[in-house]
Amino acid sequence: MSLHKSAVFYGVATALITPFREDSIDYNALADLIEQQIEGGIDALLVAGTTGEGATLSYREHHDVIAFAKERIGGRVPLLAGCGSNSTARAIELAQNACEAGADALLAVTPYYNKASHRGLILHYEAIANAATRPLMLYNVPSRTGVSLGMEEYRALAKHPNIVGVKESSGDLGLMEALIAECGEELDVYAGNDDQLIPALKLGAVGGISVYSNLFPEQMSRLYRLFVNGSRQLADQTQRALIPYYKSLFWEVNPIPVKYAASLMGLCQAEYRLPLCPPSKDNCRRLKALFATNFEKNS
Repeated sequence: MSLHKSAVFYGVATALITPFREDSIDYNALADLIEQQIEGGIDALLVAGTTGEGATLSYREHHDVIAFAKERIGGRVPLLAGCGSNSTARAIELAQNACEAGADALLAVTPYYNKASHRGLILHYEAIANAATRPLMLYNVPSRTGVSLGMEEYRALAKHPNIVGVKESSGDLGLMEALIAECGEELDVYAGNDDQLIPALKLGAVGGISVYSNLFPEQMSRLYRLFVNGSRQLADQTQRALIPYYKSLFWEVNPIPVKYAASLMGLCQAEYRLPLCPPSKDNCRRLKALFATNFEKNS
């Protein structure tokens, strides 16, 4: 990272679920989740992102969940907030909302559905970054948005003083390697897929943003520290052992499985907002069976 840009965090952040109860945010559960995450050694928290069902939050809820998390965290770890939209004007509003609520940094997904040209993507992110009073991280997840950032966009956006990092969830390690090689001095790169954390760190990524750590933050924190402390063979072995659990959290659209698994642990209700809905009975059964051993090991 160049001297004029500060890293938002190093290590693993949790893309935190938003617990609901009777269609309202369950702040008691959210408080407990935050404490569990920090006690588990997680390095940062992301609220109102994809896993947090940010697209279904009202502006007031978006503001309040960030403000609540900020107060509860009390400066112990950095707080990131989702602010993505397929409308640049709405993304700017969400970014400003998040900054006012106390977020330490922002994460904005690529504009979905209407998509954009190469120039449009660059202008979209520059507009958000110009309007924000906190650092902005890019979020590339073409499996959900239908559009991918490429090196043309990364090279241009790396020059912006308020764009500091990338959550790379394309699954393309070749793209990640090129991104780190060409823009790593200006953009910190984070693995957006749990199963690519160790491969990404080998390429020079500075951490990851995790779904799985909602359930077992200490496991993901330990995995990262094994790698950076030099126990790379053990890190590889641990990563391979966790892959079935990672994959299970995408048997249905994220965050359906992870929120259901969290409900099995008593962390929240298995409550969603449409168009998300509870997992199928078959997947409920499969998730219970798969996680039973892991729950026992970590109880």
